Amino acid sequence: MAMKPSLTLRLGQQLRMTPQLQQAIKLLQLSTLDLQQEIQEALDSNLMLEESSGEEDQADEQTLEDYDASDAVHSDDNSLVSDSDDGGSENDAGVEIVEVYDPELDGDYQQDTGEQLASETISDELPIDSVWEDVWDEATPMSSQSGAGGDNDDDYIDTRNVVSTSLQTHLEDQLNLRRLSETDELIAMTIVDGLDSKGVLTVSLEDILLSIPPEYECEMDEVLAVLHLIQHLDPVGVAARDLRECLIIQLKALPEQTLWRNEAITVVSDYITSLANRDYALLIRKTKLKEDELRQVIALIQTLDPRPGADIAPSTTEYIEPDVLVSKKKGRWTVELNPKSAPRIRVNQEYASMIKRADNSSDNTYLKNNLQEARWFIKSLQQRNDTLLKVSTKIVEYQRGFLEYGEQAMKPLVLHEIASAVDLHESTISRVTTQKYMLTPAGVFELKYFFSSHVNTQAGGEVSSTAIRALIKQLIAAENPKKPLSDSKIVGLLADQDIMVARRTIAKYRESLMIRPSNERKQLV
Repeated sequence: MAMKPSLTLRLGQQLRMTPQLQQAIKLLQLSTLDLQQEIQEALDSNLMLEESSGEEDQADEQTLEDYDASDAVHSDDNSLVSDSDDGGSENDAGVEIVEVYDPELDGDYQQDTGEQLASETISDELPIDSVWEDVWDEATPMSSQSGAGGDNDDDYIDTRNVVSTSLQTHLEDQLNLRRLSETDELIAMTIVDGLDSKGVLTVSLEDILLSIPPEYECEMDEVLAVLHLIQHLDPVGVAARDLRECLIIQLKALPEQTLWRNEAITVVSDYITSLANRDYALLIRKTKLKEDELRQVIALIQTLDPRPGADIAPSTTEYIEPDVLVSKKKGRWTVELNPKSAPRIRVNQEYASMIKRADNSSDNTYLKNNLQEARWFIKSLQQRNDTLLKVSTKIVEYQRGFLEYGEQAMKPLVLHEIASAVDLHESTISRVTTQKYMLTPAGVFELKYFFSSHVNTQAGGEVSSTAIRALIKQLIAAENPKKPLSDSKIVGLLADQDIMVARRTIAKYRESLMIRPSNERKQLV
């Protein structure tokens, strides 16, 4: 068969997502912080979008009635809020849905700052040639402009993003106050560079000695002397090579009259392995200490810092802005979107009024395209809020026991159950519950937290894995510190409550709760 170019006609079907659907899916899976960045990029690139202050103008409300009504921003048919007197709707489960009214999402017109200033009259008493110094009251303190009751968060943002001092910089500042020779200074910088974030020396002394150039004629005694100097800087115990050395340095730095200081040095230097294994019987026999005396020695050791460098440069605190607020009002659980995280953008009415229908010029086409994109963007935001509100409401309906009684009342829940209840696909539920947070009276939880697998009971029922974790935490909290519960014992205690769980499952749940094994939980009472 000869191969030659030819033209053929084929008829077929393909499933493709429209740009509007792609944009809606993208916005749906974004977290609050990423959504704010996406909104800011849209404001910067589309002149038809503008940020709204959120204050409703009662004098002048305008909508884009001269354009296609099908592209309206708000649709009463898709709204989740009924026209009840209390501004909310209540479903069959008794969960009230409250959605905060947002005028910019409804296309209401609001005066911008320029129009507000133009509508006001300037006082005749103010001279035209007045300057800032003539108007500003120097006696007014700056704190009154941004006090505790104000909304100025500039100082908070500045202090939040300040870069903390690193451990290396902290030690170098102290070494600069010392009169070190050129060789000692080079050794000290090499040691400081070999520290990790916890203050542990990760480089051997032999490697430090080999890294010093031969012309300095450095010896191991000089390296040890500089290391001893750094170990007694602030914080004491930094640059230690292991845990034993770190604790001994801190113990020897205590005053000699400190009670149980010498006994603690003996325990750490000779029996730190037995101390880590909590083999108190062996420690009592080897150290010749009584149980009460050993308890005092261990209490002194526990006051030491095994990671002295970790507190110099603490990790940055991550703040979470909840997307959904859940509260109980008049005996009913209320679900509403967080007004602080809701987008506050609208179509710029001044630019929209410049569009002419019969004009096909490039400028008019550019304005039309930007207007259409602005409408799509705002509509996608509204769909995101509607989906998030519906899913959150169903989660509250299923997990009302958790809100009332805590983790032990958590019910098993999977994505398929919520997807069937709200008539959405499971992938949509997965997107809307990822990196979205709910503020409840019990705290802030990610929406994914309310989904968990189940374990069967002897009576044929089901128990959530979250509830089992809560039971494990409760049993361990009430255990005898001298005889902590093993995983096998916990299995037996749960079996008494008709909950059948394997021992390896108990170990997995215990590790997820950051609870140590029974041999490491043993204590002297």
